[in-house]
Amino acid sequence: MPRSPLIGVSACSRKLEDHDFHIAGDKYLRAAALAGLPLVIPALESLKLEDLLENVDGLLFTGSPSNVEPHRYSGPGSAPGTLHDPARDDLTLPLIRAAVDAGIPVFGICRGFQEMNVAFGGSLHQKVHELPGYLDHREDPEAPLPVQYGFSHDLLPEPGGLLQRLGLVQRCQVNSLHSQGIDRLGDGLRVEARAPDGLIEAISVEGARSFALGVQWHPEWDVQAVPHYLALFRGFADACRAHAEQR
Repeated sequence: MPRSPLIGVSACSRKLEDHDFHIAGDKYLRAAALAGLPLVIPALESLKLEDLLENVDGLLFTGSPSNVEPHRYSGPGSAPGTLHDPARDDLTLPLIRAAVDAGIPVFGICRGFQEMNVAFGGSLHQKVHELPGYLDHREDPEAPLPVQYGFSHDLLPEPGGLLQRLGLVQRCQVNSLHSQGIDRLGDGLRVEARAPDGLIEAISVEGARSFALGVQWHPEWDVQAVPHYLALFRGFADACRAHAEQR
């Protein structure tokens, strides 16, 4: 019997009650389990990229309360109080490029989507809601989680891309829980979808040897109940199984 694909899931580094932790959200791990066996990857400087790439069949880069450090994309300093995770940046930014080059399936969600853009040389808006012409893409922090993760705006897929091949061919709705967004698109990336205000909502890597998709929304939330969310994870799962079978 073939083994289950091993799905690496990026972890955030956190200090909880004076102890250091490497953590990944339950919703990401449950969604990753649709593709194989989830494995949380700690944000340790001692990890070797080649060791990771030799063992995983897919990589899921998760959302997070933290933002990519702006010096990583030559951006202005963050507002006071902004949460950063330099240990995660140190690992994920080079890992994304290395995984794509190695033909390992990559799926980036929210922060992971932004990491993909920065890894390919792109830049980020830090406060989309303060820019003229853009919607406020943030959630209401006082609302219950099902409301925060409920549909917020339309998604407009671009024709002829990966989203279309996964079945997202028409306007649909997605949630929205972010303040940052793509400013300059990274080199070699393709816009897969936009919000009604023109903000980039999904990207893929042109010429990638395997699945390489990033989305700004959160398809992991209630993934089994929303067909166009589930379609993304099924596409990722198919690519991870194909990689495992090639070993």
